[in-house]
Amino acid sequence: MEETSTMPDLTVPPTPPTPPTPPVPLGALLAREDLGLRQIAGPSDPDIAIHWAHTSEMPDPYPYLLGGELLLTAGVHIPDAAGSGTYFDDYVARIVEAGGVALGFGVAPVHDTVPRALVAACDHYDLPLLEVPPPTPFSRVARAVWQLMAQARLAELRRVTEAQQSLAAAASRPDPLPSVLRQLAQRVGGRAVLFGPDGTEIAGAGRGAGAVGATGAGRGAGAVGATGAVAGGRTGSTGTGTGTGTEAGRGAGASGAGVSGSGVSGAGVSGAGVSGAEVREALAELVRVVRPPAAPASTPTSPTSPTASPTSPVSTLAPTPTSTSTDSTPPPRPAPTSATDTVSGIHLAAYALGTGQGFVLGVAAPQRAPGDHTIASVAAVLLSLLTGEHQSRTGADRSSALVRLLLGAPPEDVASLLGGDRWLVVHALPDAGTGPDPVATSALGAALGSALIDLAPEVVRVLVPGDREPARQLGWTLGVSAPVAPEDWPAADKQAARALARARATRTPLVVHGASGRAGLADLLPHDAAEEHARTLLAPLAAHPALVETLRTWLSLHGSWDRTAVALAVHRNTVRQRIARCAALLETDLDDPDVRMELWFGLRQL
Repeated sequence: MEETSTMPDLTVPPTPPTPPTPPVPLGALLAREDLGLRQIAGPSDPDIAIHWAHTSEMPDPYPYLLGGELLLTAGVHIPDAAGSGTYFDDYVARIVEAGGVALGFGVAPVHDTVPRALVAACDHYDLPLLEVPPPTPFSRVARAVWQLMAQARLAELRRVTEAQQSLAAAASRPDPLPSVLRQLAQRVGGRAVLFGPDGTEIAGAGRGAGAVGATGAGRGAGAVGATGAVAGGRTGSTGTGTGTGTEAGRGAGASGAGVSGSGVSGAGVSGAGVSGAEVREALAELVRVVRPPAAPASTPTSPTSPTASPTSPVSTLAPTPTSTSTDSTPPPRPAPTSATDTVSGIHLAAYALGTGQGFVLGVAAPQRAPGDHTIASVAAVLLSLLTGEHQSRTGADRSSALVRLLLGAPPEDVASLLGGDRWLVVHALPDAGTGPDPVATSALGAALGSALIDLAPEVVRVLVPGDREPARQLGWTLGVSAPVAPEDWPAADKQAARALARARATRTPLVVHGASGRAGLADLLPHDAAEEHARTLLAPLAAHPALVETLRTWLSLHGSWDRTAVALAVHRNTVRQRIARCAALLETDLDDPDVRMELWFGLRQL
């Protein structure tokens, strides 16, 4: 049985790894007056990125370089007759081959000047050559590189933090979708678009595609990496990708096919501008790459389809199956969660929203600054929450139930929209002693298996289907009612409140009302008769709800003053005063166990 080869393409040089820290522009290093560096050869592009500094006196530094280095040397390795041969050409060629971006040559103590043959070799191979003056040790240069990296990293973190705050504030506005898109477009300096499941633009903000494209300049081919990000100009040709999805990218939709640098190649669109239609088309194509295969908008031209259109840049990733047998058709490869592309210098990105409904966030910007991906990812999470709630069937049913309740429908008439006939009411309080946090509360609802959450300042209430069994939740104290029908939701709410009070008083993470499940003496009496007896027995307290609740809690905690005070959040002396008042109004001895039993029986019926 033949299998698709997963061997990497050895003709494509591996991309050297880069550190997670931001690169340092060469111009920023040259601008440091305390270093006194001077460029004497190579291209004078100040935006050349330095990822780290490394010192080596080896004649062949290739094995010791990772790529992106400023290599520092004093020329100890240079032989006496190096100027008359190819030593310097071979030396510089190996640095360039290893991915080094610049060479710093220290003047003194070995060499009084930079060798002319080295200057010529750096000019020939387009490698910037810096002269390091005698007073500047290499350690100072390396320290300056790391200082500039730290400054850039701090600026990036500040920018991302400010963007997160502004995006969160935008999501809380009355018009959250356009507000989030406007903030994102402003932060990345481009345009942000929300695409619907059918591929149409639902909303957009920022500079138009034409305005974004006007600043573009043609550049570079690239490859699809492990995250499925596509880079490279759209005028390049397409070819069959090599490697697995991990090596060469994902989202091709065909078994064993990926996209490598040779698969999508080309120099990009040359010239100073690019049409808005071209940018929109490329962005829409990128959106199809990340849209889930099962989304409603899946079409025969989707890149995840085995029969992709011949005009698609990934159309030749896999041959069209000639057999209709389901046994020979490989399962579709899952689409990536994000992808990037570059069209004539315009940076494009697409992010699949996590709702599974086919919504995609598209971003187009003339520049790609550090932190842009993080900012766009935050926006994608917020948009996932905003779109998921309104588009899921469950969310629509909850909305319908709410509207019907507001218009006067009884709970039992809308319970079917919420998904069950029996329900639990859960009361919860965070153990930290602070007010409920919206994010933590959402996580609590997810853990309990319900999105029906009431985030009140004093307590969190969750309506949970009756077939669920709430478990202990780290960081929360829970009180759970018995399973009830919708018409008994108010009674279940009281049960949950009492269970939570008992849980707090006993320092128990979870208390369930009636957890024993055994039938009691109350079950032997008709409910109406028992309730009438209870009302008569407790009539002297009917005008004092605080006394009734205090007596109930005190009896449930076996007469403990301290635990009752904790459960009711009052002082223990207040508990004593209230219990004494109850005894006086009822004209009975609360130390008598028979009296306590009868009162507890009556309180259970109310």
